[in-house]
Amino acid sequence: MKNVLFSIAVALGFISFAQPDHSPNNFLGYALGSHFTRHHQVVDYFKHLQSVFPASIKVQTYGLTNEKRELITAVISSEENLKNLAQIKRNHEELKDEKIAIVWMSYNVHGNESAGTEAAMLTAFELITQRQDWLKNTVVILDPCINPDGRDRYVNWYNQQVSLNGNTDRQTIEHNEPWPSGRPNHYLFDLNRDWAWLTQVESQQRIKLYNEWMPHVHVDFHEQGINEPYYFAPAAEPYHEVITKWQRDFQTNVGKNNAKYFDRNGWFYFTKEIFDLLYPSYGDTYPTYNGAIGMTYEQGGSGRGGLGVITNDGDTLTLYQRLLHHHTTGLATVEQAANQANQLISEFQQFSTNKNYTYKSFIVGGNKDNTTALAKLLDAHQISYSYGTGATVKGFDYQKNTNGSIKATEDHLIISTNQRKGTLVNVLFEPKTKLVDSLTYDITAWSLPYAYGLEGIASEALVIGKSKQVTPVKNQVVRDAYAYISDWNSMTDARFLSDLLQRGIRVRFAENPFELNGVSYDRGTLIIARGDNPNNFGNTIPMIADQHNIAVTAAMTGMVEKGNDFGSSSVKLIPKAKVAMLTNEPTYSLNAGEIWHYFDHSLKYPVERITIDQLSASALANYTTLIIPEGYYSAFSSADGLAEITSWVNNGGKLMVFGDALGHFTTENGYGLKPKGDEQQEEGKPKDTERHEHPHIAYSQQERDAISQTITGAIYACPVETSHPLAYGYPSTYHSLKLSATAYDWIEGGASVVYQKEKPQLLSGFAGYKAQPKQSKSLVSGVERKGQGCVIYFVDNPLFRGFWENGKLMVANALFFVNN
Repeated sequence: MKNVLFSIAVALGFISFAQPDHSPNNFLGYALGSHFTRHHQVVDYFKHLQSVFPASIKVQTYGLTNEKRELITAVISSEENLKNLAQIKRNHEELKDEKIAIVWMSYNVHGNESAGTEAAMLTAFELITQRQDWLKNTVVILDPCINPDGRDRYVNWYNQQVSLNGNTDRQTIEHNEPWPSGRPNHYLFDLNRDWAWLTQVESQQRIKLYNEWMPHVHVDFHEQGINEPYYFAPAAEPYHEVITKWQRDFQTNVGKNNAKYFDRNGWFYFTKEIFDLLYPSYGDTYPTYNGAIGMTYEQGGSGRGGLGVITNDGDTLTLYQRLLHHHTTGLATVEQAANQANQLISEFQQFSTNKNYTYKSFIVGGNKDNTTALAKLLDAHQISYSYGTGATVKGFDYQKNTNGSIKATEDHLIISTNQRKGTLVNVLFEPKTKLVDSLTYDITAWSLPYAYGLEGIASEALVIGKSKQVTPVKNQVVRDAYAYISDWNSMTDARFLSDLLQRGIRVRFAENPFELNGVSYDRGTLIIARGDNPNNFGNTIPMIADQHNIAVTAAMTGMVEKGNDFGSSSVKLIPKAKVAMLTNEPTYSLNAGEIWHYFDHSLKYPVERITIDQLSASALANYTTLIIPEGYYSAFSSADGLAEITSWVNNGGKLMVFGDALGHFTTENGYGLKPKGDEQQEEGKPKDTERHEHPHIAYSQQERDAISQTITGAIYACPVETSHPLAYGYPSTYHSLKLSATAYDWIEGGASVVYQKEKPQLLSGFAGYKAQPKQSKSLVSGVERKGQGCVIYFVDNPLFRGFWENGKLMVANALFFVNN
């Protein structure tokens, strides 16, 4: 078989007999496609190429994964270009005297889409040994595996399961990965949704290097279902309106060049379908919004492909075929970039300098800690910003959803589109995303002021700000203080509390506002009293507060001027929670990962992950809090199946339930949730639905009829019952990212803390006209008291992809303040 496959490759003209001693096959000891290659072997091969061809390739380790695997790139070009890389990067940064096009190709962002990494090795070898002509005016950067932890999870599992000669029957074990599959990273995040949000260590390290290069072309290599042919550019609609004609045109040119080689070999492919260019955090859109030609290539196969699998057409799809297709499009893309290098350079320069968007400046502020968190994200993307000067700025008001004004103080960020990253700024901050087509591949709203819980103005005028020196907090030690007081309104405050509790320091919180020394304090204010901490008070509290950049106020008395004194029953002690969360099947791995990552990195509070099989009365007795991520739990489909959990809650347990899992905690099973039906009609629509009048929907319109019943990541303005502990630190409106049309009535006899009004306020994103009526008077998040315990419901996921910063404090409130 090896000889047959090699003959096919030679026929393509992309592989020759030159330098066989250093081919992947020779180095690895097996033919590519006959075995999956583990990540350390891939790294070793690229370093081997560098040792043999030092004038053609430079390998750089740019970071480590959570599981300490190397993240590498290989820079491949001519000897002259490699000698002058620093100058090439400098010219590109300054946008002058440029002659070299930069092509970046990323593989295996999804770990079980494993043909990409195999193709990367072959592509590197081919470029070095046979395609030097293309490299005279081109620098090629290969990232052979963006997600090594996920890929090795898949590869190690597959190599353990595969039969001696492989089995092509898709029903066999080697074609059916266990939970959570190799797709996500260590924390079960989809790294292809994290380019803009940078929640994951792989993304954070990669973006530093990406910003050093800012390539002209970026290709993201993927795999899809085993029955799908190959997909390459041009992309499907909707394209975001900021994408230029040149970016569209070059996609078409690349597609035609790819098609030339696929046509020659009779390989099936498709373009202009499914994969659009809208959501900004993909490996094709993020580069596009930074001026590159960003493209996704999709090969059939993925985790079910194995070394070979029989498709619905009765054909056998092999790993070698998969990597060969990726190898072919990779080389064809480099060829097209080399042929159009001059135009790529000139068009990128125009993209980087010509900005004429409706909104010239975005002014955001409010919660200082949230503003700081947003500034940190902007810094990571090398987006410039300044601070307000005290001037009043007019424009679109995010909070009011209409025109308004704001006084831009020195605590407000001013982010202008008049900068090199101006297009990315426009996309990330635009109040409403324009949809030329509602059939999209992902969420349709993400505006950062809403995501970070900030007030803001989108101004059509260019607003000039000033620089600001940020001074770290330095708290004074007051040795005879009665207590230290700390505000509560951000995740910075939550991490401070988490740290205190883990150090054994006892902390109270105020259920009601109070006033002390003429200063007003809101609900949720933390009170660390000497009476609770005789051995841990002194210098300790100011020192810990300094570490978190938290300002604490010394109180010399427990008697307040207004409100409840510190000894009141409404100033409650915060119990140290012992938290468990369900993981493994049947949880949805992405949500399980979001919660796990939140506790490890956002809150920095311990969580113990257990499986559903470990749930028992004796096991539950070890925990104060149980978290149930999204998922369909057949074991919970009846009241009997929930009996042990229900008993535990009634005896004082705290249950937190997310998203789809709420469907098990309805009135049918003895809980307080009642799903909303489809009986309501959108205002202005006839009572009799069109379906009754026109019972037949054209086949070609069935997909569009289906999406009229969905909500795809739309932002709603939701009222908040701010006196409830679940809402401490929040203003009277919360902006929720709604990810589905599922809706529940307000909780009878419970607290509907965040909810939709009778006429919900949709701010941005797509919500089908048939889905919108169900949202009327529906629950977003709330609390049901049950016996001595409680259940906290999150209908909309407040931890979505780790980027919805404004939802994170609500989960901390649920953990620390919502008690029995």
